[in-house]
Amino acid sequence: MNAMLDLVHRHKSGVPVGIYSVCSAHPLVLEAALRLAHRTGGVALIEATSNQVNQDGGYTGMRPAGFRERVLALASDVGLPHDRVLLGGDHLGPNAWQRMDSAMALEKAGVMVAEYVTAGFRKIHLDCSMSCADDPRSLGDEAIAERNAALCEITEAAWRSAGGEPPVYIIGSEVPVPGGAHETLNELAVTTPEAAHATIEAHRKAFARHGAQAAWSRVVGLVVQPGVEFGHDQVFDYVRSKAVALSRSIEPVAGMVFEAHSTDYQTPAALEALVQDHFAILKVGPAVTFALREMLWALSDIASEMNLMTHQSLKDAVLDSMKRDPRHWKAYYVDAEREHFDLQFSLSDRIRYYWTTPEVSGVCAQMLRELTSARLPLTLVSQYLPIQYAAIRDGRLKNDPRDIVLDGVSQVLRHYANACNPAVPTAA
Repeated sequence: MNAMLDLVHRHKSGVPVGIYSVCSAHPLVLEAALRLAHRTGGVALIEATSNQVNQDGGYTGMRPAGFRERVLALASDVGLPHDRVLLGGDHLGPNAWQRMDSAMALEKAGVMVAEYVTAGFRKIHLDCSMSCADDPRSLGDEAIAERNAALCEITEAAWRSAGGEPPVYIIGSEVPVPGGAHETLNELAVTTPEAAHATIEAHRKAFARHGAQAAWSRVVGLVVQPGVEFGHDQVFDYVRSKAVALSRSIEPVAGMVFEAHSTDYQTPAALEALVQDHFAILKVGPAVTFALREMLWALSDIASEMNLMTHQSLKDAVLDSMKRDPRHWKAYYVDAEREHFDLQFSLSDRIRYYWTTPEVSGVCAQMLRELTSARLPLTLVSQYLPIQYAAIRDGRLKNDPRDIVLDGVSQVLRHYANACNPAVPTAA
């Protein structure tokens, strides 16, 4: 992962550059990210989470090697060389097995991280911040660091066996909940410099105890809370003045920047400020699948206006699937009066778990085929997709349903690309 080491070195030398990580398994989101990297001459950092992809298949049904093959096949399709695709693993730890006792959960986490590294993932977020069934409600820095260091031993052994570039690591005990907050938030505390340095020191000592000093030199990022988060219908925007002390605290730490999770839905100006303030690794996930849903919802309405989907609309197929299997959203959408609204429009975007189910993917593919065959009337594109309509009229975008969806996702990713490297043009 020399590209990550080089980027962190450039940032630490005073160049305000960063990198954004796309955390999604949806093929259209992945394609949009890879196309943008190809168009701008950059790299695509794609990450799978421990819930999405693990040795048990995760909710995508894929193991790490299968996810790698999907990403690289898409990269080949869009003409992006494989050496410009970086693969990372997000929240790698016992997250998927929290209901088990810690010994069993951590054993499974060890198997998972080894599979990730063996499959070629080289950006590894070690995250043992969550409690297991026999743990206290919250874990301290020392316990988290000890578990992370034990996993690091496993990843280092897997890398030495597999060969290739050595992995780089992300650590941190103040890790936001994957996928956004469960509840309505009233206040968000920024990580203190003291807490950040305590986490770093606890991990440094734990890595030394486990004989992982060489790996410690490749710890490039610390996950902290810079004051950004989102809930069902609210976004906490980045406020630079509240994060000044935290931002400055990483400057004397050699080889390390901050990684910011839950940056979804931040404004372009906020994203740029985050990178300038040393939150040089930006994670995005639900915001891009939210944009995907917006595009597909608009196309579903257009299909209905054209009387193309007489059996079942895409909207109905998705909502039926979610109500038949509520496990991915029930703990999030607890207000019965808002349930139907939140299923569709919540910023936490639990719909992302359902796009690849056979019934939903089948209806979606049928809708795109029908719309492509019938040709989209520009009047309806203007009505439901005004930004894409303008791009079509200017000759920057084909009047094609699939291209329209990719453009909608790219609208979000371009904000990240501009924030991480303002000198690189990202126009469609």
